[in-house]
Amino acid sequence: MSSRVRRAGLAVFAAALALTGAVYGVARSTVANAAVQLTAPQLVADMGAGWNLGNQLEANANGIPSETAWGNPVITQALIDRVKASGFKTIRIPVSYLGKIGAAPNYTVDSAWLSRVQEVVNYAYNSGLYVLINMHGDGYKSVTGSWLVCDASDQTTIKAKYQKVWQQVATKFASYNDHLIFESMNEEFDGQYGNPSQPCYSNIVAYNQIFVDTVRRTGGTNASRWLLIPGWNTNIEYTTGSYGFSLPTDTYRSSSIPSGEQRLMISVHYYDPWDFAGQEDGNITQWGAAATNPAKKSTWGQEDYMDQTLKKMYDNFVTKGYPFFVGEYGSVDKTSADAANNTYRANFAKAVVATAKKYGGASAYWDNGYNGQYGLGLFNRSSNTVTQQGIISAIITAAGGTPPTTPPVSPSPSKTPGSPSPSPSKSSPGGTGTCRVVNAVSAWNTGLTNNITITNTGSTAINGWNLVFTLPSGQTITGGWSATYSPSNGTVTATNVSYNGTLAPGASATIGYQANHTGNAGAPTGFKLNGSTCS
Repeated sequence: MSSRVRRAGLAVFAAALALTGAVYGVARSTVANAAVQLTAPQLVADMGAGWNLGNQLEANANGIPSETAWGNPVITQALIDRVKASGFKTIRIPVSYLGKIGAAPNYTVDSAWLSRVQEVVNYAYNSGLYVLINMHGDGYKSVTGSWLVCDASDQTTIKAKYQKVWQQVATKFASYNDHLIFESMNEEFDGQYGNPSQPCYSNIVAYNQIFVDTVRRTGGTNASRWLLIPGWNTNIEYTTGSYGFSLPTDTYRSSSIPSGEQRLMISVHYYDPWDFAGQEDGNITQWGAAATNPAKKSTWGQEDYMDQTLKKMYDNFVTKGYPFFVGEYGSVDKTSADAANNTYRANFAKAVVATAKKYGGASAYWDNGYNGQYGLGLFNRSSNTVTQQGIISAIITAAGGTPPTTPPVSPSPSKTPGSPSPSPSKSSPGGTGTCRVVNAVSAWNTGLTNNITITNTGSTAINGWNLVFTLPSGQTITGGWSATYSPSNGTVTATNVSYNGTLAPGASATIGYQANHTGNAGAPTGFKLNGSTCS
């Protein structure tokens, strides 16, 4: 995503791109420096659900990379631990170099910056996660000091600089095992969102070839490491269609790689339809077959379009042994315009991950660290807590994993600096019957979040449910996850979404909401599940 989308406090700005995926299941070694060669299907299965550490190592101030320049705090091990504990198995770390690159002919990367990149990589890598690093913001014309520009005149200098930087990065990480993946660049194009132009696309193809040759020649695990290759603006149509994309040759790869296997994968992004995923207004807030208001749903880009689009990656690359990676996807928070928006955001994320998995790809959600209106944050990076458990649960489940049964609750996305800290979580039961309900309320001065765990204590399965409860006076729901909520105050009905409608005997589902309050931060009362009073 472009730098304009990454600034914390601002939401996303990107083009209508395309893609997605994720999968689970292959046992893997987490011993550092031990190379484990996985086939393409094993790799995407093992990568599982992915997450982007956006707006940090690619952030910059006047062309100088700085991880706090766009409003996020310094990255910590605690944050990465929280991401892992939430069920993610892969972290993509965008990196910019820009003004940290020295003069020709050596183009030496600032050693302190490269060491900081390594330190952040180690937070995830040493925890057994897959890690992807790239060259992210060096190609945006809107960024001061950008230089990897495909329609610039002096391509000889650009290519020499590009080769030198990747040589240094690859050398720094040459001993890391296959849990580290390099991505040659991000959304590289000349600033146009229409059809690709020449010779710009030819230069992008040339950058990719330089990248593969350079990394392989540094030796060590780099000779067999999986490498991620993007096309024009990471757009699926412009990568799969006849617009100029071609895969680099892999002449210098290790002889230990079986001849019938590849070690290259294709990078794409997916933000379709843009009026739902990224447009900063409250007009289109619903997506997918579960949408209830046609006026709030886009006229295109629904499940059938997503399936047709991602199938192009399967037809063009996966069938030839090249997996794909949806390195970015997501949709901005529009709960200020539609309290049910988070439900559709979760449905969208689930569909992207599941569809990519279906067609042989893995994926990583784009998190820019910003929570609130038009934000994409799933975590509060200051408190290392979860802000969007519903979306996270949808992602992890679609990837084949199991979300934590008692996920942490975060402060309100809109909590302002200096306001009181959230109060400790409070638990309270409902009434009596064949269901059990437990609340976990976390409150601050004017807001709260509540995670509600519903358990079927009966002897028969429940297929499709609604949970009725009464909010305390003065509370109004402003956003929710894992259920739809109506109305927003008084006696509320929460209705299951597509992925949690069946409750076997003894099974549980966790839903939740965020609400404003006028002094009463208590839990709701009077719970009834499909008409039965809950204990």
